Formats: sequence, C-alpha cells, structure tokens
Amino acid sequence: MIIVENISKSYGSQELFRKTGFKLNSRERLGLVGRNGDGKTTLFRLITGEEEADSGIITVPKGYTIGHVRQETDFTKDTVLGEGCEGLAEREKDHFWKVEKVLFGLGFSAEDLKKHPSELSGGFQVRLNLAKILVRDADLLLLDEPNNYLDITSIRWLTRYLNSWHGEIILITHDRAFMDNVVTHTMGIYRKTLRKIKGNTEKLYSQFAMEEEVYEKTRLNDEKKRKKSEEFIRRFRAKARLANMVQSRIKTLAKQEKLEKLEKARDLDFSFLSRPFNGKPVMHVKDISYGFDKEKPLFSDLSFSIGPYDRICVIGKNGKGKTTMLRTLGERLGVDSGEVAGNPTAHRAFYEQANADSLNDDRTVIEEIMSSNPEVTQQRARDISAMMMFEGDAAMKKIKVLSGGEKSRVMLGQIIAAPVNLLILDEPTNHLDMESCDALLEALIDFEGALIMVTHNEMFLHGLAERLVIFQGGNASLFEGSYQRFLETRGWDDEQVPVSGDDAEEKQRAGINRKEIRRKRQEIIREKNRILKPLEKRYGDLEKRIVEAEARLEGLHFAIEAASRDQDAAVIEEISREIHRCTKEIEESFEELESISGELDKQKKYFERSLGEFEDQAR
Repeated sequence: MIIVENISKSYGSQELFRKTGFKLNSRERLGLVGRNGDGKTTLFRLITGEEEADSGIITVPKGYTIGHVRQETDFTKDTVLGEGCEGLAEREKDHFWKVEKVLFGLGFSAEDLKKHPSELSGGFQVRLNLAKILVRDADLLLLDEPNNYLDITSIRWLTRYLNSWHGEIILITHDRAFMDNVVTHTMGIYRKTLRKIKGNTEKLYSQFAMEEEVYEKTRLNDEKKRKKSEEFIRRFRAKARLANMVQSRIKTLAKQEKLEKLEKARDLDFSFLSRPFNGKPVMHVKDISYGFDKEKPLFSDLSFSIGPYDRICVIGKNGKGKTTMLRTLGERLGVDSGEVAGNPTAHRAFYEQANADSLNDDRTVIEEIMSSNPEVTQQRARDISAMMMFEGDAAMKKIKVLSGGEKSRVMLGQIIAAPVNLLILDEPTNHLDMESCDALLEALIDFEGALIMVTHNEMFLHGLAERLVIFQGGNASLFEGSYQRFLETRGWDDEQVPVSGDDAEEKQRAGINRKEIRRKRQEIIREKNRILKPLEKRYGDLEKRIVEAEARLEGLHFAIEAASRDQDAAVIEEISREIHRCTKEIEESFEELESISGELDKQKKYFERSLGEFEDQAR
C-alpha cells in the first residue's frame, strides 16, 4: 500500500501537481494516464525517491519493495540468462527456469539467452531490464511504457503475466487496449490533480467530460448572477432606501468564489487530406520476396492488392520483416524478386518510425512542413504546426533541438500537409500519448483513401483492420478478414493451449477459457463503441440540423408575411423557393434520422444480446 498526500511539484514556472494525492490499495493494478508532459514519469520518480515533492507526504510501508525498470543498461553478467537471474530474490537465485519463462514471453529465443547482453539491440536490452523486474519478488511494479519495443505477441503475453501478478502495479502506457486489459483502477493527471476511479480509461474520461460540462454550466450560471448583482449595485448604489440591499449584494459578491474558465486541453488534431482517385488498385504486389540473407528470405512469394479504400494492417513479431516490406512499398527498398506496381495516378505518403534523420536539423518546424509540399503557404504550415502541438514560438524551433517524439510529430505534420490517396505508416503511435493515439485512430477512420500500417496496438487493429498481412511461421501471408476473425480462426502460434486429459490441466484450460471469455467481451465492447459512436454522432448532428432548419423556416414564414403585406412579388418568390428548400431539407433529415434511429436500435440490441451471451458463459 502507498499513500500520497497533499503533494505539490513544480519545475520553475511549470506546475505539475497542486496539493493532490491518492491511495494505492492491496492487489490494485492502477493505470496512470495524462498528456505528455503532465508529470506521469515525475510521479514515479517521487514514489521511488529519485526526486522530492515541493510539499506533501508519500508514505511507503516498512519493508515494502518497489520494482522499477531502469533505462540505464548496466549489465554485469556474461549471458542474457545470467543477467536475467540478477533480478531474482536471494532465496530464488537458482530458479533460472522462472527467468527463462519471462525471457521467452518477452520474445527472446533460446539462442539469445546464451548471448552477452551487450550483443543485444537497444530494444532487447530494455526488454532484459524489464525481465529482471518481472522476476523480482517486488510488492509494487512501476511500469513506464513497458510495451515500448515489444511486438504484439509479447504485449499479449505481458498482459496475461500482469493479470496474474500477486502485488500492486502502476502502469503508464499509450496503448489503451493494453491498459484496459490489465488495470483494475485508472488514475488521471487532471488539471494538476490526481483523480482515481475503479474501472477503465473510458469510464475515467467519461467522468472528466461530464464534470467539465457541469463546471462550465455552473460557471456560466454564476457569471449571469454576478452580472445581475453588479448591475443592481451600479444602478442603486446612490439610493439611500436600498443601501442595505446594495451592501448585502456587495458582501455576497466578495464571499463568492469566481469560477475561472477552464483552460482548453492541448491535443493533437489529426486530419489527413485525401486526393480523389478513380483507378481500381492503388497498388499491386505480386510474388515479392526479400531477404538480407538470400538463403533465408524475410518473406517470399507475397501477393496482394491495395484497393482505393482498403485498411490493411501488418502484424507479427519484431525482426520478421514488417518494416522491410513497408519500405519496399514506399520505394525505399527494391525486392529480390516479384513486382510492386503502384498506380501512376496514386499519391502515397510514407511515415517511417526510424526516419527522423530525413529532417533537416537547420530548418524550423514550419520550414520543414513547407518543404514537403511547395503549395503549402506559411499560414497553412503554421496551422499544421499548431495541430501537431507546435503553437506560437514553438513552431519556430529548429529541428536539431527537438526530442524524438517531437520529430515524429513533425514527420506526421509533413504527411498532413500534402493530399494523398495512400498512407503507408510504420508504427505511427510511438511517441504519442493516449489522447493523441485516440485522435490518430479517428483521423485514420475518416481518411478517404487507402491505408497500410504496421502496428502492435490492438485497439487500432480492432478499429481499423479489414485485411491483414501476417508475419508468422517464417513467412508472410495475406489474411482476408478482421483482426478478431484472425484471432478466432488462426491465432498466434505460441498461444495455442495444449489439450490434455489430466485434471489439473483441464482446470488450467478452464481458467484460460474464462480469461478468453473476458477478453472477447472487451473486444465486443470496443467493437460496439466503434460502430455506435459514428451513428450516435450523426444522429446528434441531424437533430441539430433539424432544429436549426425549423428555426430558419419559422423566420422565413415571418418574412413572407411581411413581403405579402408589402406586395413585393420578387421577394415573395425568392422566399417561397427558400421555404421549399428548407422544408425539403427537414423532410430528408427526418427520413435519415428515422433510418439511423432504426439502425441504432438494431445494433444496440445485437450488442446487448452478444454481451448477454458472454455473461452467461462467464457464469
């Protein structure tokens, strides 16, 4: 258990926390959310004692141990397995099998375990540090983006591992699906305070939205009352017989706290421009093969086409060739055999996660965005910079002073600057916070062109993928269907549950089945939100449109009466045509509203029935 009471923390003029706190109870798995720069990592450093709060108290029980992944790679053993065993508690120093299990789960091979840690790539060195913490018998795990550098199968393994963790967890991640599948509670850094609830991120953000709406209504109401009181005081201050009432209102105003307008939260505002495209395939891939070692190709004889509105996601473990394949589509690499034929009228944009070196260090953010499209004006470049959270003077920063995450946002800004009909994206969610990932997903759903994307984020896979290119079993293949259908019909090779007649194993399988039921239920909930959200938005837009049109129609009726009295035939004719258009708009809106209402009812009943079936299975 950890108790954080009344803490404040600032860096110069930047205030992160203001007299806030929370309590972490036994066996809670707490997801910590907030925008980049809000103080998530700082809170971890306060809990571990690496930094001190300006004020307040953090209480950690005596003998309570905290496991926290270090970014430094200070390895002392000759092998990966030996280094992993350094994380074991003293009483478990010979339990190397426990370390092997975790290393294999995080994507290490048997050959990797014999290597010297210095031979590993940077990503696998971070995984080794994570493994040392996971095998440690700690009371609390502090995990700051533990899924960075993990592929999709390792993330799924880590989800299962954390769900069985015996102690407490505080988790920071930009991957909403990963977080929601792990946590029991969620805490947000909300306007310099810590707000904790039982439940997932959706519940927390819904509560924030509701509270802000209530606050704003209260503020506007208080403002009206204040203006009335101030007007009363101004008008009757000199009236002797009303002196007592005036003084009473002055005292009331002095005591009344003035609610300030909430500062607008900064979010990325993605909006990709699409270019009309009338051809059949945007791109055709025929029997392509590629390998750095010609005897062991990363993929071979891979064929598929990309239609004008396709949503294709590329999935698989790291190091199997996903990025390499995307680079062949983006014409950054040739193929050993086969053909990549892009339609000559197609316009593509390629976002490559490791391509920050393509930016010119001596240019400003605005100049770099303008360089991607000669038709972009300076004002348009400034607007795009603001979308990417480079507002005001920040848009004039030189590229060389930007962080890795900021450079990624500049590259996304370059893609936004030019209209395209094919987006090729390699893990675009890296360096984005959860709110920005949500905005990116919504923008990709709305993009009126084709998309092929590498991602390990299951929320994006469930929300976007209509077809998949799957790297598994030593090759790549096309799967016609959604990610959910892939999980149900094929699944990942290392997640197959062996069948056995042994009672203990049967019980284990039953437990796994219950977890599978819970997982599928969460996926249905996400699918429900994905389908219902645009319908509900359109329903609300139509209601608003009808109300506005009816108000306009009422005004037109008054106008035609006035024109009739004036016997102005020309005006009467013009208004009559406008009344006809307005009436037709209302009728068409009502027809669409009725259609959407029926579709909403149908979809809601379907999801209620589907969720009800899973509730029955869970019992």
